[in-house]
Order: sequence, then structure tokens, then C-alpha cells
Amino acid sequence: MAQANLLDIAKLNGSDTIVGLIEETLTYAPEVQIMPARTIRGTSYKIASRVSYPGVGFRAANEGSTPTKSEFENQLIECYILSGAVQADLAVARAYEDGEQAWKDIESIGVMRQAMIELGSQVIYGTSVDAKGFPGLQAIHTAFNAGLGASALTVDAGGTTAATGSSVYGINTDTQGVQLVFGAGTTFELGEWRIENVGTASVYPAHVANLTAWVGMQVGSKYSVGRLKDATADSGGGVTDAKLAELLSKYPVGYRPNYWLMNRRSAFQLQSSRSSSVIYSGVKSSSGAEVFAPLPSESNGIPIVITDSILNDEVLS
Repeated sequence: MAQANLLDIAKLNGSDTIVGLIEETLTYAPEVQIMPARTIRGTSYKIASRVSYPGVGFRAANEGSTPTKSEFENQLIECYILSGAVQADLAVARAYEDGEQAWKDIESIGVMRQAMIELGSQVIYGTSVDAKGFPGLQAIHTAFNAGLGASALTVDAGGTTAATGSSVYGINTDTQGVQLVFGAGTTFELGEWRIENVGTASVYPAHVANLTAWVGMQVGSKYSVGRLKDATADSGGGVTDAKLAELLSKYPVGYRPNYWLMNRRSAFQLQSSRSSSVIYSGVKSSSGAEVFAPLPSESNGIPIVITDSILNDEVLS
């Protein structure tokens, strides 16, 4: 494991402690922040999804009705171990100007943010990112849509350049929708820091701590995840309000996403498509400059969450 060295400490010691630590990692996972989460006592449970209602129809007087019932299918929701280990050379930590605890706090924040990044990637791509984790939105959407046929919640953005695709997901996060599930009755646990000898052939004392969580994802309804796929940088193959409206039209009445998940390129494409409309209409600022549409925060009345967890090099499908 790569360790912080004295040069790292020197850089931090020379920083303005009032300003604090500036993180330059871009790939935080805002989708994890907006998804509801629940804890369970164990590490798995079953949910029952209704797939049909009891039959209802008109009848003539003195005629009977055929008794019917709802049909349900069980879905097993499992949690998987997400973990990380962090360690800091004891001598290096003591060399930090603000003290050992401050250095451990910096490392604690770092490992937690990395956990968010890993969790965000798993939410989108699932076992194609880490086979030891839970299935993601991409695979779950594919599995659900296989049973929906012509009613599938999918729209093709029209991109054609191989391996440059991206996706926009319309997700619903109500009690029957997309939720994170944490097992063993808790969320993330960063254990107590302890001092251990670390290394292989030669050892040195270090502060050591372990981050652990049991994490899974529940998607209770097949109408909880829609996808605009194959969005590329090709002309006509990007993200527009019209394409998202088309995807929205695929949802049955009574079902509706409450978030769009997209990456920065898709958000820019949406912004550019709106800017073209503004420029075409001849709207200009007070200085006479052409007006560029603001960064989109919603489309078709649904809030947009921009995340780096969705990539720009997806295989076209």
C-alpha cells in the first residue's frame, strides 16, 4: 500500500490551515447522497413485487364473477462487504505540524470519500466494476426491460461511434424504487485507530484503521429505472430535452422518475441544445452578446443529478 511520505507532510505543513485541505478528486458520488438508505439486521432479505392485480370487469345481473388474485414474485436483496484499510507511518504522522490526530482525520476523510466513489460506480455498473459487489442500474434495467417488451423504459440517443457511449438514467427513489441497503444494522464503520507493525521483510510502526460496510441496492419496481442509452458526441447523438421527454413517455401513468442521473458531458450536451434554441430566437444580453443557456438543473420538471460515476466510454448496445 502506498504510504504518505515526509514530502507529503511537508506539503501539508506548508498549507494554510484556515483554508484547510483542498480535495482535487472530481469523482465524488452525488447519486449516493440523493438515494434513500435503510439498515437491516442481517445481510439479506426478500421483497415481494406485485406483477398483476386481481381481475375486475363488468357483469350482467345474476351473473357471477370469476375469483382471481394478485400475482407476486420474490426478489432476494443481498448486501456485500465494502471495505478499505488505511495506514500511516507513525513517524510520518508525528511529523505533521497539526499533530497525529489531524493527520488521521485527513486519512479518514480520504478513505471515506474513496468509499463513496467506489459505491457510486457500483450503483451504476454493478458487477462489471466489481464482481464481488451488488448488481447496478445498468444490469437491473436490462433485466427488467427484457420482461417489458414493447413497454421497455429505453430510448436510444442515436450515437454511433463505438465505445464512446454514455447513459442517462431516470430513477424513482420512493419506497418501491431505488434504495441503498446497509446490512448488520449499521452503515459505514471506521474502526478505532491502532498502532501495529506493518510491512513484510522489514516492519515499521503505523497507525492502522479499517473501513467496513455491508451494502446492497434494492429496486422494488421494474418501472423504477429508465435509460437513455448510446448518448455520444456524434452529431444528433447527444442528450436533449426531447429525448428525455420521449423516455418519460415510456413510464406508465402513476410511475415517474424523480431524478435524472447524467454525467458532465451529457449535461453540457443538454445545455448546448438549449443554447441553440436561445441563439436561434435571437435573444442577446444587454451587451449584445449571444446568450448561452445556464447549466441545466432539471429537464421536463425532473431534477438533474450530475455525476462522474457514469462514463463516456460505454459500449454501444
